[in-house]
Amino acid sequence: MLPPVVLTVLISALAFATPREVAFSRLLPAAPALAAAMWPVVPTILLGAFCLLVMSGLGLVYSDLGTPYTAAAIVAVTAAAAYTSHLRLQREEALFQIRLVADAAQQVLLRPLPRRVQDVEIESLYLAAQEQARIGGDFYEVADTPYGVRLLIGDVRGKGLSAVGAASAVINCFRENAYDQPDLRSIVHRLETSIGRYSVAILDPDQPEHFATALIAEIQYGGGQVRILNCGHPPPLLMRSGEIRVLEPTAPSPPLNLATLLGDDYNIDTITFTSGDQMLLYTDGVTETRDRAGTFFALPEWMRQLGPAAPRELLDRLHRDLLHYSGGRLDDDIAAVAVRCAAARRS
Repeated sequence: MLPPVVLTVLISALAFATPREVAFSRLLPAAPALAAAMWPVVPTILLGAFCLLVMSGLGLVYSDLGTPYTAAAIVAVTAAAAYTSHLRLQREEALFQIRLVADAAQQVLLRPLPRRVQDVEIESLYLAAQEQARIGGDFYEVADTPYGVRLLIGDVRGKGLSAVGAASAVINCFRENAYDQPDLRSIVHRLETSIGRYSVAILDPDQPEHFATALIAEIQYGGGQVRILNCGHPPPLLMRSGEIRVLEPTAPSPPLNLATLLGDDYNIDTITFTSGDQMLLYTDGVTETRDRAGTFFALPEWMRQLGPAAPRELLDRLHRDLLHYSGGRLDDDIAAVAVRCAAARRS
């Protein structure tokens, strides 16, 4: 709010303090012009009126100052500035409404995950590569099912609204089928069908076909195990007693919507997951974050140096360190989910 006032006072002081030949008064129209970029309409007009008053005072002190011409310029610039301020406020209001819609869409697409399901602690992180962005092609979800806690994380290849639509199709399909399908392969077949239908229904010349990497983890209640089906997604990290293990799949499974090309042989790995164990699921935006030298972020080494940390603390540190590592600028969206097997609650 202060720059237009400071500019007006500075120009006025210089105009009164310097000889008439210098004519600093001719800069007075710049004050309402600057106000248009920061102030509402009425304060902009009032500032223009004040500048006009200052110019009139200068005309009484100095003769042959060209007061009528400068005054006319102040009036013209103030009128244009008031109209510009009106347009700016309209666009800011429209942008605000668009952001409200985007926030609502994100709450539907990436709704907040429960902090705890049965004896599993859960925390999530989402970072958009663009500061103005609210949603993208990265996604995650969790479901408390009769078969255990089922988690989904994935990344649709592509950008823009079509990637958001494909991510929404996958998430909605998972939400419907995670509770009913007894086997992870059955869920993946449904996800494959859903994204395939979406790709056919949405004609996008820039992205004729959509595919997504995805990972489904099923943490059994009281069983001490987690079953993982990895469809071309970055492998999760398991922390147990301070040791970090990269959970690479024993056999590859195709990304979603590529089964017709690569085959539909989906492999499930079973890993021990007991009290105190923690697992980090993430999208490739994490490991593909680069520093100024172009070196990728070494996630396993970072997690080893971090040591034991609660899920929320782990993701908060990851957030800060990724921004620091990249110099505050991310090249890709980032999603991460940290889960920890906690001690069962006593009834």
